[in-house]
Amino acid sequence: MKKLNVLFVALLSALVLAACGSNDDSSSSSGTQVISQTNSNYYQGVIKNGHYLTSKSRGVSVQQNDNQLNLKGFENGLLSISKDQFPTDTYILQEGQYIDTSTAEDWLGRKSKNNPDGLNPAGSDTKEPLYLQQMDEQDFMEQSHGSLKIKGMTVGLGINSVYYYRKEAYGAVYQKKLSDSDIEKQGKEIADKVLQRLRQKKDLKNIPIVIALYKQAPNDSLVGGNFYSYSVNKAGSTSVDNWKSLDIKNYVLPDSSTSEVNSNDEDAFENFKNQVQKFFPNLSGVTAQAHYVDGSLRGLHVNITTQFYGQSEIISFTQYVASTAKKYLPNNIPIDIQVSSSEGIQSFLSRKTGSKNFYTHVFTSY
Repeated sequence: MKKLNVLFVALLSALVLAACGSNDDSSSSSGTQVISQTNSNYYQGVIKNGHYLTSKSRGVSVQQNDNQLNLKGFENGLLSISKDQFPTDTYILQEGQYIDTSTAEDWLGRKSKNNPDGLNPAGSDTKEPLYLQQMDEQDFMEQSHGSLKIKGMTVGLGINSVYYYRKEAYGAVYQKKLSDSDIEKQGKEIADKVLQRLRQKKDLKNIPIVIALYKQAPNDSLVGGNFYSYSVNKAGSTSVDNWKSLDIKNYVLPDSSTSEVNSNDEDAFENFKNQVQKFFPNLSGVTAQAHYVDGSLRGLHVNITTQFYGQSEIISFTQYVASTAKKYLPNNIPIDIQVSSSEGIQSFLSRKTGSKNFYTHVFTSY
């Protein structure tokens, strides 16, 4: 029995990073405008008739995804892969318009007599796992004589690492861990079918199409999943035969369950954490999400939960965190630090790659 939930995820940065398009078989029309590029790391976006149009397939998932970090990691990771193939200074990003919501729902469902397009295995929910969890499409455009033409596409496929199911409606939730070999095999088979179907569309027959596979993190994970493989398929190709592996991992710090985290990175974070807690003892927690690529730390997102209420306390604490982070946390990687309480975000700190000092902002209410 197919149960689909549509989750529409609205990101504040979408107007800059993403774009909208036109009808299924047309990628240019009157009333289409290109948003000016504010940062070389961002794509120019597209608006139509003054309105932002969301992706037609983003947010469609085969089950309720309880780990929101999967959704964020999936979208951000897909953008990173796309940037390697479709540079931001050459291409314009349009939100996916070729895989519409209805099509995505059918593809994410089980294959059956009523749904021959289902990409998940036929069978009962209690015996046969669902592998394909979510998908997203990104269209890459070039502007010529006032119109936009699609010149490339990236499609992300989110593959479950744990299958959750019920034996009866509203009953207990059971889970089955899926093996890495199964995840890899199923992901590649699904990707091949997706490529074949995309090539049936006139606009997509002769453009490069990148397909990337994402391993979903379990629902109880404190970090999102990661992309583990991708393929760049040249114009006209109808089968995927050249996969490239990705070594991307996300970990939680402080870490007590794995030895895969670099000991120097872990020591640096522990020193930062200890100094912050020593100076301001009324903290509820200091944790971080560490992002590794090819075994090297590429970014940190730190969360500090406080019990502060006074504005002067928050200002002093933020200043102290900035100086302590500069002293103890690793250099030459992007770092975001969010300070919050049960009432919401209190301050935010950020440092880009190559910068020495942190940008800080303390939130105030009037």
